[in-house]
Amino acid sequence: MERTGESVRRLGRFGRRYAAALRLAILLPLGTIALLRAGPAHLPATVLVVAAVVLWTAAYCWWSARSESPAPVVADVLVLLAVSSSVLVTDAVEDVNVGWLRLLITFACVAWQWHTPPLTGVLAALVSCGGLVAVVALAGGEAPLLRSVAWAAVAALLSRVSWTLVRRAARRADRAADEAALARREALVATAVRAEERDLATALHDTAATTLLMVGTGQVSGSAEWLPGQARRDLDRLRSDPGHATGHTDLVDLVRTGLATTRLRVDFDAPPSLRVPSGVARAIADAAGEALANVRRHAGTDEATVRLTGDTTGLRLDIVDKGAGFDTADVAVTRRGLRESVHGRLSRIGGCATVTSAPGEGTVVELAWSARHD
Repeated sequence: MERTGESVRRLGRFGRRYAAALRLAILLPLGTIALLRAGPAHLPATVLVVAAVVLWTAAYCWWSARSESPAPVVADVLVLLAVSSSVLVTDAVEDVNVGWLRLLITFACVAWQWHTPPLTGVLAALVSCGGLVAVVALAGGEAPLLRSVAWAAVAALLSRVSWTLVRRAARRADRAADEAALARREALVATAVRAEERDLATALHDTAATTLLMVGTGQVSGSAEWLPGQARRDLDRLRSDPGHATGHTDLVDLVRTGLATTRLRVDFDAPPSLRVPSGVARAIADAAGEALANVRRHAGTDEATVRLTGDTTGLRLDIVDKGAGFDTADVAVTRRGLRESVHGRLSRIGGCATVTSAPGEGTVVELAWSARHD
């Protein structure tokens, strides 16, 4: 069974409200017609019939608004059959006063189609229309009058066809909305998966891959004293899940802890404490760690300066070395060190990274973050 979407539900509520509004709106003009065309002898009876129609219509609209069962429609059909039979009492055929009843039945038959199942709506229309035709025929109505009364069934059929087309369009709108929502969910999942893969690749580049590369290429000896500790730190880093960290972390402590593993002589200038969102702190500390790793690997110096300034609303972390320097335009796009481990990390937290360097003039890496862009 097809799920009922929001458009179909809204359309159903609209149809029920609009049907009630239509039934109430026609009471005044139809009642006026009925009373003006009634003969003097039949005016009291006509007044009673019109009053009954007004009271019942108000009750029916109230009931129908609170119930989706077919009971209000069934009761409505029975009342309209009783009203139709009043022709035998008021001599409406003789007074040529059937028109208001024909319009009353027609509008009811049309409005039913907007809030009932097809079978219920069509049966209600056929019974009501057939009842009026039978009563008018019994009262001596001629063929042209009978044909005009029977047109109520045709109007009901056209109303049902029109409403079916509108409801079909609403179902198409619901399907389109469902497909769009599914596409958005799939896109979000794909984005999350790519982000997870990117973060893992970046963490792997900054830790185990770099350590293994240094050992494999002979840059360091496999028996170096610091190597087991570095391997443990690499594994701990890969097992952690910084992307889902919550709360706040002291960035000063995080950076200072990272400095202890760089094997560089670092002049660290920072405030006593600076607490920022944990994800921000982790990203900045990792980016700084990668910048210092690049100093160790490429700058030809074992000294660097790290300066942290700012507060909880915005900060700046500078990593400065007086090493060999390089031409930033010559960095290959396939190199992850600066592109992902530094620029990428800062971009994902709403910050920015600036690398200033030239051959023989050292390198300055500036990491900036503002809470306004977090």
